[in-house]
Amino acid sequence: MTETGDGRGDAAAPAPSDPIAVGSEGDLPVVLEAAGLTKHFPVRRRGRAALTGPRRAVQAVDDVTLTLQRGRVTALVGESGSGKSTVARLLAGLYPRTGGDIKLHGETVNIKHGKAFRAYARRVQMIFQDPFASLNPVHTVRYHLTRALKIHGRAGDDLEKSLHDLLSRVQMTPPERYIDKFPHELSGGQRQRVAIARALGADPEALLADEPVSMLDVSIRLGVLNLLRDLKERLHLAILYITHDIASARYFADETMVMYAGRMVEGGDSETITQNPAHPYTRLLIDSAPDPDRLVGGAAELDPGEVPAERGAGEPPSLIDPPSGCRFHPRCPVAMERCKTDLPPRFEVDDAPGHWAACWLYDGAAR
Repeated sequence: MTETGDGRGDAAAPAPSDPIAVGSEGDLPVVLEAAGLTKHFPVRRRGRAALTGPRRAVQAVDDVTLTLQRGRVTALVGESGSGKSTVARLLAGLYPRTGGDIKLHGETVNIKHGKAFRAYARRVQMIFQDPFASLNPVHTVRYHLTRALKIHGRAGDDLEKSLHDLLSRVQMTPPERYIDKFPHELSGGQRQRVAIARALGADPEALLADEPVSMLDVSIRLGVLNLLRDLKERLHLAILYITHDIASARYFADETMVMYAGRMVEGGDSETITQNPAHPYTRLLIDSAPDPDRLVGGAAELDPGEVPAERGAGEPPSLIDPPSGCRFHPRCPVAMERCKTDLPPRFEVDDAPGHWAACWLYDGAAR
């Protein structure tokens, strides 16, 4: 079985059952939001330390604030271990949060299991990174999609038609070719499309896509991203796109948030973030990503003539004992003394509306 590079099938996705008018960015309704979201994982203590040692925790996520709007893609970018997937699982209700607030349409979400969780999952669905691991290898596509439709009460009077509609929506046509296949009989891109179709079986308002293309061949990644973009536009979905590839965030996302060692360090319009990065860590990500469209010298240096050549050398910090102050300061080429002791808040960057950076370089009072 083959898959075209752009991932487009012959059938167009059906129109949403409840279309809304989408105006300017400020008019888009907020579906899901997090304020001060925090997650610490306790470290298991062994031996004598279990009785006398201090309680320690992995500070995976600290004070994360973000908003998902209907019909808009927000990218969460950072290297492995920065806490991106933990944020997605917190928003999906798979992890209990240590602190902070999650709101769905302005109402605080505080559920753990049962009917309340099922009702929440009906509106907020997650797409996992590895489609082969997220699909049961002993069951067919029919089983996975049927179960999703029945659990969320969307099977309807004609189950077969509902199944075919789901597969057509993710551009797997004709549906008869795939409906009775097992996961191992599909390509990686097709398995991920089945996982997306399963999520759509709940008719969600928000999709949390945890690196949905990182396990796929490069030749078919664009097809899956185009599919998600098409679904966003047709169904007016709010999408959180988690990735370590900031170049794909520029292509796919409307807004980009950069995360380092459990904390947000920069955010704003995707074009602004990638073309005029403000935070030194964002610059490190940009420098690490091959981008033929990026002009050499197009973005201004943070401190012309004084930025060391080995930008960002070193390793990410331990999240059990994170550095004081700015967590990036041990690797930062322009770190100041206050960076080692004081945690920087968000500062507005003057180059574009909504662009901010948690960096003392942009403290207007200190200039």
